[in-house]
Amino acid sequence: MKFLRGMLGYMIAGMIVMSVWDGFAAPYGIAGGYIAAIIIIGPMWFMNHYVGLIDNPDGDAFVDMALGIGITGIARDVFLKGSDAFFSAIPTLGFVILGATIGGYVAVLVEKNMEERALEGKEHFPANEEPAPGYLSEYGGNK
Repeated sequence: MKFLRGMLGYMIAGMIVMSVWDGFAAPYGIAGGYIAAIIIIGPMWFMNHYVGLIDNPDGDAFVDMALGIGITGIARDVFLKGSDAFFSAIPTLGFVILGATIGGYVAVLVEKNMEERALEGKEHFPANEEPAPGYLSEYGGNK
C-alpha cells in the first residue's frame, strides 16, 4: 500500500506541474516560475510529505518529488510526441545524472570534513557564540 500511495503522490504532483507550470512561466517569465513554485510545489509537498502520501523516513533527503515530476514529464512527452521525445532528452538526463553524482560526492566530502572537525574538537558554533572579529576565543576565533 505504501508503494501505491507514493505512486499516487508522485503522479498527482507530476501531472499538476506538467499541466500548470507553463501557464505561469510563459506569460510571466522567471517571476511566473517562482509563483508556480509557491502555488504548485508548496501544496504538493504538503500533500505528499506532511499529510503522508509518500513515506519519507527521518534522515532521508526530500528529492523524491523532483524525481517523480521528472519521470512524469518524460512519460508525458513520450505519450504525446512519441519515442523521439525520450531520445532527445537523453543528453539532458546525462547531465542531470552527472550533476547529481558530483553533488553527492561533494556532500560526502563535506560530511567527512565535518566529522573530522568534530573529532578534533573544532566543531562549528553558531555566530552568536563566537566573539567578534579580532578577539580570541576558546573555539579558535580570529586573532
